[in-house]
Amino acid sequence: MSKILVLQGPNLNLLGTREPSIYGSQTLADIQADIDKLCRARGHKALHFQSNAEHELVNAIQNAKQDNIEFIVINAAALTHTSVALRDALSAVGIAFIECHLSNVYSREAFRHHSYLADIAIGVISGFGAQSYELALIAAFAHLEQSDP
Repeated sequence: MSKILVLQGPNLNLLGTREPSIYGSQTLADIQADIDKLCRARGHKALHFQSNAEHELVNAIQNAKQDNIEFIVINAAALTHTSVALRDALSAVGIAFIECHLSNVYSREAFRHHSYLADIAIGVISGFGAQSYELALIAAFAHLEQSDP
């Protein structure tokens, strides 16, 4: 059983009420429950962390190595487009990760088209609403299975 850390950035605690036309009507708790169900069905454990504070997300990434996290799915939200600190933390721990977004960032404002994380991620999934997490997990499971000796 692998442990997968699912990180959620700023304002994702407001899912369900925050701009549902962009982010959907599911709450973060709904999404986390779906993630837990999918991980259990595949024999993995999901750990969840959401913060509106960049330094707390950095700390969670740094702690992931000692917590034996084998994969990270991260929706860094707005920090995707601004945070060198998150990029450095992800590089430092060397844990494979997928960047995930609910909305299609490339169909939105130009500032959302740049990611500080994408080029070091094994992949980026965006634009499928809450299903983006399911797609990211399917890719994570495949990566973990390929990595097993």
